[in-house]
Formats: sequence, C-alpha cells, structure tokens
Amino acid sequence: MSLGNSLFQARKKNGLSQEEAAKKLGVSRQTISKWETDETLPDIRQSKRLAVLYHLSLDELIDFDVDVKEIEEVIERTSEETQKKIDWTKMWAQKYPVLAEYPGQVREEDYTLPLRALLDRLKADYGYSELDAFLVLKDILAKLY
Repeated sequence: MSLGNSLFQARKKNGLSQEEAAKKLGVSRQTISKWETDETLPDIRQSKRLAVLYHLSLDELIDFDVDVKEIEEVIERTSEETQKKIDWTKMWAQKYPVLAEYPGQVREEDYTLPLRALLDRLKADYGYSELDAFLVLKDILAKLY
C-alpha cells in the first residue's frame, strides 16, 4: 500500500474530511489531497503531525492497513473472559486444517515432555510465568518457521 493510501485510510478511519484534516494541520485541502494521491509527500514534521492527528505512531501511519488495525482493535476490546470461551484451535483450523487433523496422527505425548522441560527452563532461567514462558516458546517456534 502506498503512503498516500495509508494517509487516506487513516483519515477516513478517524472520520475526518480532507477539509477538517487540513484545518487541524494548518494546510490546504489540496495539500491533503496531493499527499493522499501520492502527488507529493508530507515532510517529516507534517508526517509527525498527521500521526498525532490520526492517533498512530509514525511507523503505524506509514504502514497503515485499515483491516489490520480493525482486527487489532477487536482483539484489544475482547475481554479475557470472552477469549477463554473461544475454541482457538477450531477457529485456526478453518484456515489451517492440520490443526484439526494432527491429533489423530501425531503422538502428542512424544512431544509434551520435551516441551514441558523447555517451558520449565524458561520459567526457572528468566522468572517467567507459565503464560509468559508459553508465549516465548511459541514465538521461538514461530521464528523457526
């Protein structure tokens, strides 16, 4: 996605017209339009002001993806209690069928003891909670992929 499209999506997500954004930034509506159509680029100071206006970091503004942002917001708003009700394996298995298939094929017990040892080592070596150790191990495994 281009910077212009990111700016457009961020402005729309914040419910601002080009005129409103321009007024808040002290520029013309045409300037906003040129930025959003990639005709010109905002300078670094204006980019920072755009990020503040749209409630984003500069990095987020540059790579703004409205779909990703909406998913992140839904996750943030979802309570722990609700998250515990979700069968995450079933949900992810819709996208990755192997998650539903492997229990009948793989002897889980062949892997649980070595993985438990790794979790316990992370907890002992770094003082991580059970959940934190699990998340670190999950992240390490994801990096191998």
